[in-house]
Amino acid sequence: MNRKTLVPAAAIGLLAPVLAGCGDTEGGSRDSDAIVVGTTDRFTASKDDPAPIDPASAYDVGTWNVLRQTVQTLMIQPRGAGEPVPEAAESCGFTDAGNERYRCTLRKGLKFANGDPVSAEDVKYSIDRALAIKADSEVYALLSTIDTVETQGDREVIFHLKSADATFPYKLSTPVAGIVHPDSYAKDKLRDGFEVDGSGPYVLDAEVDKGEMVRATFTKNPHYKGSLKVNSDKLQMVSFADPDAMGDALEHDDIDVMTRTMSPDQIDELAGNAEDDIDLVEMPGLEIRYLVFNTDAPVVKSKAVRQAMAYTVDRGALVSSVYGSQAEPLYSLVPATVTGHSNSFFNQYGDPDPAKARELLEDAGVSTPVELTLHYNTDHYGPGTKAEFEQLKKQLDASGLFRIDIKGHPWSTYRPAGQKGEYDVYGMGWFPDFPDADNFLAPFLDENNFLRSPYANDEIRDDLIPASRRQADRLSAAGSLTDIQDIVADDVPVLPLWQGKQYLAAHDDITGTAYSLNSSATLQLWELGRGVDG
Repeated sequence: MNRKTLVPAAAIGLLAPVLAGCGDTEGGSRDSDAIVVGTTDRFTASKDDPAPIDPASAYDVGTWNVLRQTVQTLMIQPRGAGEPVPEAAESCGFTDAGNERYRCTLRKGLKFANGDPVSAEDVKYSIDRALAIKADSEVYALLSTIDTVETQGDREVIFHLKSADATFPYKLSTPVAGIVHPDSYAKDKLRDGFEVDGSGPYVLDAEVDKGEMVRATFTKNPHYKGSLKVNSDKLQMVSFADPDAMGDALEHDDIDVMTRTMSPDQIDELAGNAEDDIDLVEMPGLEIRYLVFNTDAPVVKSKAVRQAMAYTVDRGALVSSVYGSQAEPLYSLVPATVTGHSNSFFNQYGDPDPAKARELLEDAGVSTPVELTLHYNTDHYGPGTKAEFEQLKKQLDASGLFRIDIKGHPWSTYRPAGQKGEYDVYGMGWFPDFPDADNFLAPFLDENNFLRSPYANDEIRDDLIPASRRQADRLSAAGSLTDIQDIVADDVPVLPLWQGKQYLAAHDDITGTAYSLNSSATLQLWELGRGVDG
């Protein structure tokens, strides 16, 4: 019997590569002992990104899903609601009133998967390495408030921060702060390929075909010592070319679990099929989608053009026509369910108003229609993306103020091109590193932001972000966070569109599905187990 399970926000801490053609897992390739998880994420080692799963470089939800299983962090986001809790650490905490000195004590007897002991020096090595390499992904910026890392004995690590950062415990829960074996990771160079040497709950064995990891086998690490209860000895993650191929594999029992990215139609079908033995689990999520503007590009350099688009786009119509109840309109970079959210774009632009947009462009001396190409990704965010951009084109063209073309690109070229400024306007998604408003603002707006955006606002960077991080009580940071969102709404370096829910489908003998995704869309495979059908 199909059951649609609704997981409440508090349960996941909220609020607080590709198998060619068909994704075939038949022909004896399935390991009968393993729980097999399907995904459409691509894991590719390329010239632009030869080290896709090095913690010092990896910075997308797919690669982090691999690292979360294999690389241990000092802190971890808890199973339920709340702040990060110790994982490789026995205890962690600020030792000063100003939130500038953070001490962690490692658990006794920590070992890497090969049996070598984990020491405080290994933690320092891993953090210093990520900061020194400064990977093109800009993931190291998560650790940018670190000044120095000090060790005392084998188990004590002390972080001296450049400035107060109340979100620092969250940052120590991210894979860029993961502990890696110093013998396997050079201090000044990324590790190419698909090998991982860590102390996490699982050991990775990667099956690679033509530079793509098509199957990841996770075997329980016999030396793991941490806070997690590991429910399965063996799991596999298999990549599929598209959601349909992944869905077929679930239907034919070739996989046990289907994760991101499922299509909107697929989710609707699973939710409405009462005769299936597949459970659909719906969870609150913090995924957002938005448009990025290259503010140096001549066609969108004028703020009036960007503001006119903000006046014209109808988020409600966009969401209802493409995603239905699976998403909702978003009027800020910060999702509505996160402390510090402000509806800044709605406050400034209200409901869609093409007449106001026309007046704005005329006052700025901008000739219409403005010709623009909107770029989108074809294989990273799901099949709804193309329909989403077709709807954006329809809305903007209908205003008479814009003449829009849309172009799709594979992720392997899309991400580097966006960072290099090759697109004037393009779509992106964001799965937060941790569920705090800071992580929906600083990665886009601070120095060394992951978009490599030319947009820079000194008040945001020098005053407002640091001010918000001084507040351990995140409600007290609301004033600074609201000011940031208001400035973004006025300048429009990005245009928020929607925030989405999370979905997972599994055969009904699989247990732990309600906790197998956290609010940041990170897979927690150790939660999965195999029970009894029905």
